[in-house]
Amino acid sequence: MDTVPKGLRSLRACLGCSLIKTIDQFELDGCENCNLFLRIKNDRDAVMRCTSGNFDGMIAVMCPEDSWVSKWQRISKFTKGVYALSVSGTLPREAIKDMRSQGITYRNRDTSQR
Repeated sequence: MDTVPKGLRSLRACLGCSLIKTIDQFELDGCENCNLFLRIKNDRDAVMRCTSGNFDGMIAVMCPEDSWVSKWQRISKFTKGVYALSVSGTLPREAIKDMRSQGITYRNRDTSQR
């Protein structure tokens, strides 16, 4: 993440991994954890479908593999960054199918549904 946004309204969380970035950052760089199956880089419509502006809590993770919080959140294999604790919404069906075809299990990040 190159810049820090001035307000929280421009932030969105990835529905695949809960990484938080601005819309522009997702469009420019995609999602470092989910690029293989979400393919949101350079596609604003895909960014809007595969991310959510409705999320709760934030954690900053610098060493995901060593952090008990990242293990608890099931993000210990993801890149360092800022993550939402809960993200409202679900990925589109085609993205979930792409994940399954690559042997990746989709875990809904919306804890309000549990």
